Amino acid sequence: MDKQAHLDQIAAEIINNNVCPDLAKQATQLVLGDGNPDARIVLIGEAPGKKEDQTGKPFVGASGKFLNQMLAHADLQRSDVYITNIVKYRPPNNRDPKVGEKQAFMPYLYAQLEVIQPVIVVTLGRHSMNCFLPDVQIGDVHGQVQKLRVEQRTWNILPLYHPAAALYNGGLRQTLLDDFSHIPTLIKKLTNVNLLKGN
Repeated sequence: MDKQAHLDQIAAEIINNNVCPDLAKQATQLVLGDGNPDARIVLIGEAPGKKEDQTGKPFVGASGKFLNQMLAHADLQRSDVYITNIVKYRPPNNRDPKVGEKQAFMPYLYAQLEVIQPVIVVTLGRHSMNCFLPDVQIGDVHGQVQKLRVEQRTWNILPLYHPAAALYNGGLRQTLLDDFSHIPTLIKKLTNVNLLKGN
């Protein structure tokens, strides 16, 4: 089975297992993710918004436009990466996802990561970051790779501010662009380390 088929299977499991039925009931559709299943970079936001709920694709609103600029700044495009969210249904009125909702979706997110096997997992915003790194502040670690051991695997987590934050706070815009532009170099460094270790 190819990677996309595996990802489709994860989407089917979420629906069959009736994950977060209250969210599912008021959402238009499940928004699993979008992009390249062979990507070396996975970007993770918190939850779909109104436009995402309508289109079934993550980051297609105002934040998505800025995310496209961030990708271009690092000589990347959406087809080079895979984009998803912690929570796969839009919360009503774009409220923050609840702790229980995030917890309910985490096993499926890890399943996505297992299928894709990215070199770097980029968390966008503190909600996304705190699901992996609950005890850190985004202001202290943004742009710095954090190692996270989950069962038999170590993930490279790169916390970044959420693109929406740059829309409200112009000062963060350059910070995000700078942090993002380092990703290709970080990937080279991390893949070289893995080759040396023979992983």
